[in-house]
Amino acid sequence: MIEVTNLTKKYGEHVAVDHLSFRVEKGQIYGFLGPNGAGKSTTMNMLTGYIAPSEGTVTIDGKDIQKEPEEAKKRIGYLPEMPPLYMEMTVEEYLIFAAELKKIPRAEQVARIEKGMEMTGILDVRRRLIRNLSKGYRQRVGLAQAVLGDPEVIILDEPSVGLDPKQIIEIRDLIRGLGEEHTVILSSHILSEVSAICDHIMIISHGHLVASDSPEGLQKLMSGSMELLLTVRGGKEELENTLAQLQDISSLESLTAPGEDFARVKVIPREKKDIREEIFYALAEAHLPIMEMTVSEKSLEDIFLELTRDQEPQSGEGKGRRLFGGRRRKNPDQTPEAECREEAEVSEEPEKSEESDTKEEK
Repeated sequence: MIEVTNLTKKYGEHVAVDHLSFRVEKGQIYGFLGPNGAGKSTTMNMLTGYIAPSEGTVTIDGKDIQKEPEEAKKRIGYLPEMPPLYMEMTVEEYLIFAAELKKIPRAEQVARIEKGMEMTGILDVRRRLIRNLSKGYRQRVGLAQAVLGDPEVIILDEPSVGLDPKQIIEIRDLIRGLGEEHTVILSSHILSEVSAICDHIMIISHGHLVASDSPEGLQKLMSGSMELLLTVRGGKEELENTLAQLQDISSLESLTAPGEDFARVKVIPREKKDIREEIFYALAEAHLPIMEMTVSEKSLEDIFLELTRDQEPQSGEGKGRRLFGGRRRKNPDQTPEAECREEAEVSEEPEKSEESDTKEEK
């Protein structure tokens, strides 16, 4: 669907995006994750043809965005970080204007606009002035503009920035719905948002792609090997001596605090092997009752911090750890996470009366 090859953008001596290459398959929701200044928005702008790359190519369904811009852009719906809305227009007027810009045949405009408004849940505000809408509803209008013309690919740059928790959940639901009929590329620096709705995650740092896999695949690749945390009733030395006899254990780390009645230890197996049963029988034979055994797994936050820390801007190949794996589709019925950014800006709700809107219309 989308093929990106050696994509590079330079501003003088500064390299914003450095030889980025990846492929986006049809029918998936992709998360483009990275810290502020990593090159996410620059990459989104090059994917949509808004700015030209210094080097490299972008093809949309076989159409080069630079050589065949009109054909390539017909296949793209784009929502920038700041939606290009005209505040003095009503929602319906704006979408008619957007349909004209996209050269949608006039015979099809009414049906396409109705579908876009229904899909994004803005039918009830169609005659409202855009300037009277809350931030959440303005984002919905921007999404409706992006899906006009039924593009195959929808690219969303920071779609939930500045929204309150309720609005974030609503936008996530909308994106999930879009993912059922379109390929979606979503850029964000909000980890909970990406892990909640994306089938595949690409992590960028200083313009380099440092990881590409499903959320579950990233966790497995980053974990290296399973880590077991054990709490046992017995002596520290007795526990460590018993575990040291097991050949499948790579290393042991004592976590026992002075004066504790229990012995605690972190166990790292060899080659990602599951040795919980082996440990259970060994400790049972040594009469060391297991009080607790848990598997320690890295969260997406841990993965993100590890992949993006200590990365310095550079040309050519990036240093640091790079992880790439296969794609897996998550359960489309999964509900969005309740956790949202509490510090997000709370926007006013669109409570102004229809009468006041009518007076302000042109």
